[in-house]
Amino acid sequence: MPGRAGNQAPPVAAEPPTVADLGEFGLISRVTEGRVQPGSTLLGPGDDAAMVAAPDGRVLASTDVLVEGVHFRLDWSTPEQIGRKAAAVNMADIAAMGAAPTALLVGLGCPPGTSAALAEELAAGLWAEAKAAGAGVVGGDVVSAPQVVLAVTVLGDLRGREPVTRSGARPGDVLAVAGRLGWAAAGLAVLRRGFRSPVEVVGAHRVPAPPYAAGPAAAAAGATAMIDISDGLLADLGHVAEASGVALDVRSEAVPLAPRLAEVATALGADALRWLLTGGEDHALAAAFPPDAALPEGWLVIGSVAEGSGVTVDGRTYDGTAGWDHFAPS
Repeated sequence: MPGRAGNQAPPVAAEPPTVADLGEFGLISRVTEGRVQPGSTLLGPGDDAAMVAAPDGRVLASTDVLVEGVHFRLDWSTPEQIGRKAAAVNMADIAAMGAAPTALLVGLGCPPGTSAALAEELAAGLWAEAKAAGAGVVGGDVVSAPQVVLAVTVLGDLRGREPVTRSGARPGDVLAVAGRLGWAAAGLAVLRRGFRSPVEVVGAHRVPAPPYAAGPAAAAAGATAMIDISDGLLADLGHVAEASGVALDVRSEAVPLAPRLAEVATALGADALRWLLTGGEDHALAAAFPPDAALPEGWLVIGSVAEGSGVTVDGRTYDGTAGWDHFAPS
């Protein structure tokens, strides 16, 4: 008979809310509520602007834009991993100036039908990576867009030191790196072949691991020039060589090749050295130091600075593309 429990239709599960269901301010509230800010955040999300302490009296600022299909794929990375990556690539720029990141401002563009859960996971990744570096997410904006776009601006504190720029390298300096090289490129190569392992290699593409503390440590040790390696070691060293008016030479045997990367290169029939020299998105740091400087822990000498111009490998011009260029012909 109608009405009996045995004849009742099963309840229909509610569709998960989209960002359009929540609305702009509902979504912002959902991704910021209950978050703990560092002491440098004097006024966080919820007003027309945030307020961040600047005890040094100077503020560093850098920004990056990550676009779905260009910088990340949702079938390769989780939203949380993408959020972490968006924060990391920005904060690495601050570390490369010898400073500490303090605050992130985030712009999120996405289609109205995007799951609210995806936006929440993106935010969770942003907050987690910011916290790991001692920074906070202090504000931002949400807009409708044809695809997922994350635009992040990061602020940094010099803590009384002068910034380490790209233009201070001098002939006679040594060239050193801190952080991983080649891992993200190897992970991308694995994903492009349709594989999802080795996990640690694929994970390096999904979430970089910038050595945040190595930047301020290098500045304190007297680094004369420094840069974040985002587009590839040789490509980014080219910026230092040009800005400083010097020649840089990389010793290939000194660039650390992890055994795991060598194994992956062999399995894929790839050139591991090319990953090390030209692979982007690891966000390691490269710096020049005076020859008598005591390098901080985690820094490894890989080359030298001399009079002249350009970047060479083992004294010769490198044969091939030096790194990534968004607008280079494909």
